[in-house]
Amino acid sequence: MPAPVVALPPGVLGMATRGADWAAWVERLPGVVRDLMAEWELRQDGEPLHGFTAILVPVVTRSGLMAVLKVGFPDEESALEHLALTRWDGAGAVRLLRADPHRRALLLEHLRGTDLRDAWDVEACGIVAGLYQRLHVPAPAQFRRLSAALVEPLTQLRALERSAPLPRRMVEQAVSLAGDFVKDTETDGVLIHTDLHYANVLSGGRETWSAIDPQPLSGDPHYELAPMLWNRSEELAGDFRNGVRRRFHALVDHSGLDEDRARDWVVVRMMVNAVGRLLDRGPIDTALSADDWLTLCIAVAKAVQD
Repeated sequence: MPAPVVALPPGVLGMATRGADWAAWVERLPGVVRDLMAEWELRQDGEPLHGFTAILVPVVTRSGLMAVLKVGFPDEESALEHLALTRWDGAGAVRLLRADPHRRALLLEHLRGTDLRDAWDVEACGIVAGLYQRLHVPAPAQFRRLSAALVEPLTQLRALERSAPLPRRMVEQAVSLAGDFVKDTETDGVLIHTDLHYANVLSGGRETWSAIDPQPLSGDPHYELAPMLWNRSEELAGDFRNGVRRRFHALVDHSGLDEDRARDWVVVRMMVNAVGRLLDRGPIDTALSADDWLTLCIAVAKAVQD
């Protein structure tokens, strides 16, 4: 008997509005999920959920193990997610049970707990910093190097018109720093998550906390901090500068990373994010308007330096 078709959540159906490639993926998705459920002998065990680029279906395996079937949009950032999870083998990250990279399908252990979005931000920074220490292992050769990934945004920063709505001093600072990082041998070599923030850390598995949804690179551990600074930014409205600095120093102190190098990477990442938004490189995982996102990028970069 063929596996039943999984009903796509409205949020997944809405991804079709992002463009032709997204619409084609959404159209194929029910069939892909159905085929995987049949081939891997899975039974649906709850309503499907979704992130920004994937559907998540709670399932039970033939042996009775609770798991999650994840099928993602074929973007470049998550292409090697399965290899990163294999490398970590459940140490600080969700355990991978099975994968079909061609269909961007992962069978993951079921984490039944909560994320860090409701935790005190300094407490959450301590937890994430502890995960840095576990996840930052030598990167296998298959992973794209951060130095290579930085070349295109560096070119875009250099070409940015002086009339762009970004502080020229900050743009020039980011160009200088990024140029140095591209040539720095310490920029590559360590397996980094790159998108580790409050919503991408879950409890409820074999370990107290586990990272999910990596966008892995062979890079520099100091690259990791910025997402913990720009996420949950609305909570810092009363004292933004000191709130960002509080998080930044909590991450540095708990992880043992170099403060100056971490600060430089925050500046580079925030300016790269800002330029990406100016160039409208597709959807971003934020409810902020373009203007508000640019303002946030500038504010975070300034806060870690003032």
